Amino acid sequence: MSDTKLDLLKGNILKSLIIFAIPLFISNLFQQLYNTADTMIVGHFLGDSFLAAIGACTAVYELLVGFALGIGNGMSMVVARSYGAGDEARLKRAVAGSIVIGAGVTVVVMIVSKLFLYPLMEILQTPQEIIDESYSYISLLTICVGVMFAYNLLAGLLRAIGNSVMPLVFLVTSSVINVVLDVVFITQFSMGVKGAAVATVLAQGISALLCLLYIFRKTKLLIPDREHFKIESRLYGELVGQGLSMGFMLAIVSTGTVILQFAINKLGYLIIAGHTAARKLSSFCTMPLITLALATATFVSQNRGADQKERIVKAVRYANWLSLIWSGFITVVLFFTAPALVKLLSGSTEAVVIENGANYLRINAPLYSVLGILLVLRNSLQGLGKKIVPLVSSVIELLGKIVFVVLLIPTLKYFGVIICEPVIWCLMCAQLAFAFYTDPYIRKKEKSL
Repeated sequence: MSDTKLDLLKGNILKSLIIFAIPLFISNLFQQLYNTADTMIVGHFLGDSFLAAIGACTAVYELLVGFALGIGNGMSMVVARSYGAGDEARLKRAVAGSIVIGAGVTVVVMIVSKLFLYPLMEILQTPQEIIDESYSYISLLTICVGVMFAYNLLAGLLRAIGNSVMPLVFLVTSSVINVVLDVVFITQFSMGVKGAAVATVLAQGISALLCLLYIFRKTKLLIPDREHFKIESRLYGELVGQGLSMGFMLAIVSTGTVILQFAINKLGYLIIAGHTAARKLSSFCTMPLITLALATATFVSQNRGADQKERIVKAVRYANWLSLIWSGFITVVLFFTAPALVKLLSGSTEAVVIENGANYLRINAPLYSVLGILLVLRNSLQGLGKKIVPLVSSVIELLGKIVFVVLLIPTLKYFGVIICEPVIWCLMCAQLAFAFYTDPYIRKKEKSL
């Protein structure tokens, strides 16, 4: 076993949660750099229209890839619960099952993207002046989705047993490679936005390979033998159920984002460019919240397997407070720096791009506190093994975005886009808080404190 593995089943809860989350945060930060490097380099070297080409297809890409990655994350929770229960044989069978199911999902996503990607972009009324460049970017990423899925599955398995350090090391290496390749392919080989996609795929392939080599050399616990690939209906049912729960949850969320993108595409390519830059910056600002929620999910999964209920509720409480603290800090920062950050990332001098992007960030930031709590609660419920409740929250988000696109954005224009998600976060948070704190397992826990 590697000495980089952290014991989440014993010791100080807050300290363990933070120590586990820090490498995970830095990993997510560098992973975000994949697409952000594309955005920044494309915006600076190719201009607003090419930046809009990436932005117009981002929601569709997140829909397809999010489904595959959600399944991987869901299955890693089953592995984490087996690890927490100390059942090594079941853990190896869960790893084997994750590989089999993951390969199948990857093939499905590749086929679906090949058949329906361009027609979907036409349905979303992607502007004609950018649709071909946009398709050249997203089609390559989706056809190579297996590379991204491989890394996230392997990294998720390492994190499931408490190792969040080594996935970070591999990702930092590949992120640096990604930035270098972006510049070379775009500026030297004149490959346009397709060059950014090629750079991303190659860099992710390197991170996946490094992760695989490390598991074979240092983490034998995660290497299944031939007999572990025998299909066990109950375990596969749990893997598929947990995986599909997270997969469909992210897919439903991304479907809402695709529908929202439909409304944004009607506002013109300058609005798309400003929104693209703002969304990238927002992704960085909310990354600590997402990371904390993911760390909490692993913590809850392991301790649920070990039936340590007190640690679960305390960890959720700590995670919520940390989310509130971070949200207050980033709200102040964005109030003063939003215009400069949008201009820096987009490379644009257009007032429409900068002003709309800055308004998006300044209005959304105060509600990051609500987003942080809902993410912690949703991931904690998934860590407990709940499958339906997270889906319900995603349906709320989807329906809310449909209402905004049909009724509000045509009148409010881009301001309707800005307030759409914060309003929906409040509804989702209320539903998830009720579900978590009325859960029989949690209520029993609270009485014993």
